[in-house]
Order: sequence, then C-alpha cells, then structure tokens
Amino acid sequence: MLKILVTGANGQLASEFKTLCSNQDLIFTSKEELDISDFEKTKDFIKENNIKIIINCAAYTAVDKAEEEKELALKINYEAVNNLAIISKEKNIKLIHISTDYVFDGENYKPYNENDKTNPINFYGESKLKGEQAIKKIAPKNSCIIRTSWVYSNYGKNFVKTILNLAKQKEELNIISDQVGTPTYAKDLAKAILEIIPNLNNQTPTIYHYSNEGVLSWYDFAKEIVKMAKLKCQINPIKTSGYPTPAKRPHFSLLDKSKIKEDFKINIPYWKDSLRDCITKIMSFEF
Repeated sequence: MLKILVTGANGQLASEFKTLCSNQDLIFTSKEELDISDFEKTKDFIKENNIKIIINCAAYTAVDKAEEEKELALKINYEAVNNLAIISKEKNIKLIHISTDYVFDGENYKPYNENDKTNPINFYGESKLKGEQAIKKIAPKNSCIIRTSWVYSNYGKNFVKTILNLAKQKEELNIISDQVGTPTYAKDLAKAILEIIPNLNNQTPTIYHYSNEGVLSWYDFAKEIVKMAKLKCQINPIKTSGYPTPAKRPHFSLLDKSKIKEDFKINIPYWKDSLRDCITKIMSFEF
C-alpha cells in the first residue's frame, strides 16, 4: 500500500477517511503536528515518511471570520497549498486538493461545470481560488482539485448537527430559503476520492465537482433534518436579507457532477439517502 498523507486530521473529511481506511497505510496530520504552510518542514516530513499520495483536507473554513482574518485564510488556503503543489511536482506525488463551490458568485442559472467562470464574492472563496490557481500554475502530474459544497458528517461541527441541537431546544427556527445548492456527506466524498486515486493519471491538474445528487435550499435541508430525527421544531423560511452576515453567500451553487461520474464511473448517492445515514449515526451516539 502506498503511503498516503491526509492533512486536516481533525476535520470532517479526514475523520471519514480514518473510519473507512483503518487498515490502510494512511498518515493523518493536524496543524499542530505538521504546519503545511512551512515549506521546509513539510518537505522533510513527506520525505521521511515516504509519502506517495497527498489528500489535502486542511482548510480555513470560517467563512465570516475570513473577512477579518485574511492573512490566516491565505496562509492555509493558498500558501500551504502552494507548498504541497511544489513538493508534489518535485517528488512525483499524487495530489488531491479539496476546494469549494464558493469560488463562484452564485449568479448562474444552471449547475456550474468545471469550466465556468470563477468570481468569488467573499474572501474565503477568494482564498480557496488562489489555492486552485497555485496548483494549476505549478502543475504537478497526477493531481486534481475537487470542488464540493455544504459538507456535513457525524464528525465535527456542521449544519446538520447544529440544526439537530437547536431543534431540541427551540419550538421554531428561521432558515434561509433563497440559497440553493446540494449538501455533501463527507463519507460519500471520502469514498469517491478512494475510488479516484488509483485511476488518477493526468499530465496537468484537473478540476472536478462533487456533491450529493439533488437540489435544495438550506430551508429544505433543515426541514428534512428535523423530519428524519422526528423532532417537533417548526422550520420557517426566510430570505438572505433577513439574516445578514459579514460574508456574502452565493444564492445558487449547484455543481454539475457529470465530469467526475464519466471519468471515474462513480455512483453518487441522493442527498436524502446520505442524510438518513448520517442522522442514524449521530442519534446512535446519543444513546
């Protein structure tokens, strides 16, 4: 088994890899264990551990805080990615980097494909786009960028767990109904990446889109979460204007998954099926 480095060890996606790959030769690092924005330390670590594949799950994801913590967002989402791309090219290492639907402005009228024009409307999206651009410029072989959206899991902090917690405490919740996209179950994305790795063979970096199948708003998502958990909380739809935040969010961020399905023949689960699996796991931990 080739040694795989998975960064962002404490995040949702990396946690799913830990569950799926318990018997495989994966090395997980958090920012405390390996600061990937430090080029020399990262290069030495990769050499010492004979890493052949990197899955970069590390990211600064605090969308609103990024408007103030721009330097930190760039350090993690751009500078660290730049380092990994350089090392991957020098050492002929496969690199899988996770990006976001927030590289788009949300003004599209149909699902975004990989060639659509990027135009982030918040700094988080801008910092992630810079990371993408670094990989494309450095161009390590056998590398890909996977844009995803609305990630959740039974691990870490996310929308599903937040709604479950709030719905147990409150009689009603107001949830935004005019932002449309598709959630991504981190477990499904991790499985897809594991399928892709052996078949990743390209001369220049390739971008792919991945989320679960279907289309919905945050309001629809919250309603289904409450329904599946059999909670009695009332979910009310509100517009984005009724819930102002420091960072703007795209109103439409549906991703076209045709390319990843065609290139790797993977099956993508429907969002409700994946949500049911996640909620069952979360609720099983509570008893």
